[in-house]
Amino acid sequence: MGKLEEINRKRVRKTRIQEAILLAIVSGGRIGSDMLVKQVIDSFLETNFFETSPRKMETVKSAASRLTRKGLVKFENGFYSPTISGEKLWNAWQMSDYQIRKPKKWDGKWRVIIFDIPEKKKKIREQVRKILLNAGFIRLQDSVWVYPYDCEDVIGLMKIDFGIGKNLLYMIVNQIEDDRFLRMDFGLIK
Repeated sequence: MGKLEEINRKRVRKTRIQEAILLAIVSGGRIGSDMLVKQVIDSFLETNFFETSPRKMETVKSAASRLTRKGLVKFENGFYSPTISGEKLWNAWQMSDYQIRKPKKWDGKWRVIIFDIPEKKKKIREQVRKILLNAGFIRLQDSVWVYPYDCEDVIGLMKIDFGIGKNLLYMIVNQIEDDRFLRMDFGLIK
């Protein structure tokens, strides 16, 4: 393995450890015990990270210290908690899971997303709207969004991640009345 490949592999591993720590903190868990750190890292990296070497805990503590120096987490009263910057970074990482690849040619069909998420899940409803907006969807009405390309995988992932399968409907439609403006917004008219 070349030197650049080795350096890149180490950098990616450090980033994945930091991401796992940030996941544990931002998702509501406060890291207070070494056991929780071990479980989160092993789960996130899909490995037995700590069984390979006793020095691995030092690696995790070092990663947590880097996150603190970067201003992404803070350590108070024996616990780590996310800063505003840390939460923003985590949200950006999450949004990268919902990116849609655009084909070279449009197939002429519209993908329409309709959702009715109850008020008790308002936070999830706002996240769904944010994801759709960031992915490039255009809002037709409050809970009706449209996109010109296949996005079924992303919508399926969103349904699973947020547990809203029955509250979100994915449709493929041939026509939308007066779609000239939509075509212009998506750059489909030349």
